[in-house]
Amino acid sequence: MSSTQREVDHALAYPEPPASPLWHRHGAKARPLTDAQKKRNGELLDLAQRKPRTTAAEEGRSCSPT
Repeated sequence: MSSTQREVDHALAYPEPPASPLWHRHGAKARPLTDAQKKRNGELLDLAQRKPRTTAAEEGRSCSPT
């Protein structure tokens, strides 16, 4: 390919359309979490980070060869 030809993605040549006004939240703010909710979220996060995830297929599978 010669250096005078440039590959241009024309899909990116135009700006993105403006976001829908429905995407913007005006007025009501989210309620802050209570101390109990913060504690529970921390416990669940800790548990999720420690425990390896398994699927139903993995639980039914045997680790020893038959």
